[in-house]
Amino acid sequence: MAHDHAETRQRAAEVQSGAARAAVLGMSDGLVTNVSLILGVAGAQVAAGTVRIAGVASLVAGACSMAVGEYVSMRAQVELLERLLVDERAELMRNPDGVRRELQEFIEKAGVSAKTAREASRQLARDPDHAVATYARSLGLDPNQLGSPWAAAFTSLVTFAAGALIPLVPWFFLEGMRASLWALGLAAAAALGIGGALGQLGARRPVRAALRQLAILAVAAGITWLVGRLWHVQAG
Repeated sequence: MAHDHAETRQRAAEVQSGAARAAVLGMSDGLVTNVSLILGVAGAQVAAGTVRIAGVASLVAGACSMAVGEYVSMRAQVELLERLLVDERAELMRNPDGVRRELQEFIEKAGVSAKTAREASRQLARDPDHAVATYARSLGLDPNQLGSPWAAAFTSLVTFAAGALIPLVPWFFLEGMRASLWALGLAAAAALGIGGALGQLGARRPVRAALRQLAILAVAAGITWLVGRLWHVQAG
């Protein structure tokens, strides 16, 4: 049981850090974005070199954009959480009895008797650091692990690039329809893997999650390919 609890705490810390979210979103977005762009450009029946340039440009631009977006998002989240804890510390100075009652209610909800919870809350209220930390945990936060903007940004950068690279690889060795089919096949396999992993981590049905991810990829790729075909017809 102790091992299971430690593992659960570790998973919760990873989720709160933002790195896990950035990894999942980065890989999925990179895959869907680049396979859609590649098939859209290929649908216009341009040269293989043009597809490669477009794919590489999309990979670099998308990875940088995702990294910046994750950094800004996580930085704002961390600052908001830090502000929340600062406000609670100030409230403890202004209204110690009110904060003590909140702590007592939180401790009682954990299954502790009212008498024990009352005594524990009084002891906690005497130490602002412990009181604020306990309050944060009552909100499901770990004051020592509010998240790392840099970790989230780096994870997003790497995973987006990895996802975007998958459908691009065949175009370095093949051309035309063969390259498009290989790109679509690799992207479909990756989408199934990502969806299955998401389902497993989220305690959902892995097969259903995998098929949903594949459907999202198919819709996005299909739309951009049709746009590319229409553009080619109009240009011709």
